This record gives sequence, structure tokens and C-alpha cells, in this order.
Amino acid sequence: MLDVKFIRENLALVEKSTKEKGYKIDVRDALKIDDERKAILTEVEALRQKRNEVAAKMKGGKPEPALIEEGKAIKIELAETEKKLDELEKKLNSKIKAIPNIIFDDVPLGGEECSVEIKKWGKNHEEGVDHLDYAVSRDWVDFERGAKVAGAKFYYLKGEMALLENALLQYGLSKVLEHGFTFMTVPDMVSSRVLEGCGFNPRTSDQSDEYYIEGEDLAMIATAEMPLTGYHMDEIIDEDKLPLFYAGYSACFRKEAGTYGKYTRGLFRVHQFNKLEMYAFCLPEQSKEIHEKILKIEEEIWQGLGIPYHVINIAAGDLGAPAAKKYDMEYWSPVNQKYQEITSCSNCTDFQARAVNCRVRRKDGTIEFVHTLNGTAIPLARALVVILENYATKDGKLKVPEVLRPYLNNKEEI
Repeated sequence: MLDVKFIRENLALVEKSTKEKGYKIDVRDALKIDDERKAILTEVEALRQKRNEVAAKMKGGKPEPALIEEGKAIKIELAETEKKLDELEKKLNSKIKAIPNIIFDDVPLGGEECSVEIKKWGKNHEEGVDHLDYAVSRDWVDFERGAKVAGAKFYYLKGEMALLENALLQYGLSKVLEHGFTFMTVPDMVSSRVLEGCGFNPRTSDQSDEYYIEGEDLAMIATAEMPLTGYHMDEIIDEDKLPLFYAGYSACFRKEAGTYGKYTRGLFRVHQFNKLEMYAFCLPEQSKEIHEKILKIEEEIWQGLGIPYHVINIAAGDLGAPAAKKYDMEYWSPVNQKYQEITSCSNCTDFQARAVNCRVRRKDGTIEFVHTLNGTAIPLARALVVILENYATKDGKLKVPEVLRPYLNNKEEI
């Protein structure tokens, strides 16, 4: 979330970013509510002072009946005014949480089609094998029984496919550990405070992507980014301990709302999958450099797998609420003859940190909010799609990428 003081001092910038991101929000409403809150706060403070003055007069003897009545009247008025203040603060907080983060100057303006390619790697393959047909023919995936026990778009991985998923995880983990990330397993559920703190505000009500637990203040996570964002909630980290790098492994649960018209075949877009996620807490002046570092690690992972890709700087209209800037890596699909998303990485500046109250204590004693960043190392279901499309052979075998062989008993094909 943004600071109301920042919104007031940078109103034009905040309004521009909100509009460019596609959020139909009247930013000035928040400032009007803040003005009301300040006026009521002044009243509350004045009443508290009067209450204290009356209480002081009552000490040292039997107070006059008039003084007692005055004290009672102040107490009643203060309670009513404090209730108004509390309601306004909740209303203001709700309004501010709906306002997305500002965008960086180098973010392209416009919708999804305005995103800009900034680099490309590898030679695009001209032919590939449909991953779903191939996996079903090898009895490696079972969507029918997945649907029987959990519904459409749930699945079982079997045999060599399940082992291949594990190999991809071990490979990805080895890469992030090389770069100093601490491996973590994380809760698969988070509270509403953490969920809201992550800033996943849908543009419309039909785009909410989370599964909620009925009767509990809990939701299933859509990414390990969520519990990692809350890891240092309500904490103050000493400056010399930053940056902190975490790699969270988790199951991810998504309704996949708002995906109409997007590629959804087989394992590419499902309701549950496993993912290895990179996350960083850092000083504000470090975040742009660390954003590039996370992107570089993602590129190393997919270059190691030999998968052609390009990197795009995501346009403002396709950015989520928390990101000030986001890169997407899209692999070349030889089956569909187009680039399709495989990973992303975002710089969320202090947007998430402010919401979960994660701060840094500088060496001079001053305290400010940290910056947070996230990036996908390996989205395992989608990674399986990529490997099958690029490495399945015409004779029905799957060539194992060299970097995965140590995790598959050094097999060259399966």
C-alpha cells in the first residue's frame, strides 16, 4: 500500500499510475477521507486533553457534582468521537489498499500488447510435440482421475513424469543456492492480512484468484510469494542484515479467474501446481539492482535447460497492483509457434512492506520501510510442458536435458 502523505505530495503521479495500470479508482477520495480523519483526530485529542484536565481537578478531595457531570459528558462524547475516528481510519485504509503502486519511468505505457521485448536468447525450434498428447500416451499424467477426485484441471503425475518434476526442482534449487538464497518450505495458507499485504487486488470482482477457507481467516496461497511477504511482518531488520534472499517451495492454488482467451491446455494452466519462488527483502537503494539479479538467475536456469526465450518489460496496463516494474520471460513454444509466459520477476518497492509493516533500522537509528522483490525460479507444471514440447522425440522417447541428468540417475533419455 502507498503512504497517504506520499499520495498527497505526489497526487498527479499516483493518479497517472493508477490510470495506466487500468484501475478505475478516484484517488482523491482517499485524501478527502484523510481530511475528515484529521479533523476528527483534532477533536479527539482536544477531548482527551479536557478529560485529563478534569481528572486532575478531581484529585485530592471530594469533587464537585458539576465536575463529575462534566467528566461523564466528556467520556460519552469522547467515546462517540473515537468511534467516528476508528470508522474513518478503517475506511481510509480500505481506500488506500485499493490504490496500486506507482510505476517506474521506464515501464511502457498501454495494455498487454504494448509490452517491450528487451532481449532474446536461443534458436527457436520449428517443430515440437504436444505435451498433453505425449504425456497421456506414456501414461505419465492422469487428468481424468484428477477430475474424479478434485474436479476439472486437477491431475496426477506418474512415473517418469513425477521424477522429471523432481529433477526440475532439484536443478532449480541448485541454481538459487549458488546465488545465496536460503531454501524454505512455507505454509500453504495465509491470513487475510498477509493476503492483502501482498497487494493482489483484482481489477474487477470476477478476477479474484484465491481459494478461501470457509469459516476461517485463511486462504490457500497462489504463490510462495504470499507467505514469504509475511515472513518478516511487524519486524524491524537491522541495515547490515540486508539484503535477505529466500527461495520458497510450495504448492500453489489458483482459480485462474480472468483467464478467458489465454492458453489453458493440459498442464499449462491448472488449479494446483508446485513452484520454486525467489524473494528478496532489501534497502530501497538496492532494489533496482536486485531486480536485474533475479532476472539474470531466471535466465541462467532456462539457458541451462536449453530453452529459447525472450524477456519483455511489462506494460503498465498488464502490471499487477504491487509491482512498480515487472519482467516476464516467455519461452518459444514450437507447438503453438509463439512465445508463452514461463517466469516473471517484479520490483514491488515498499508497497508490500508498508502493508505488512516490515522495516529497516538504519545505522544512524532512522527507520524506514524495506523494498521487496519476487521472481519465479521454476514453475514445475509449466516447466514440464516446456521440456516435453522441446525434448520429446519422434520415436516416443524423451531426451533428458543434460543439466537434469544428475537428478535422474544420469539417464540420457526416458
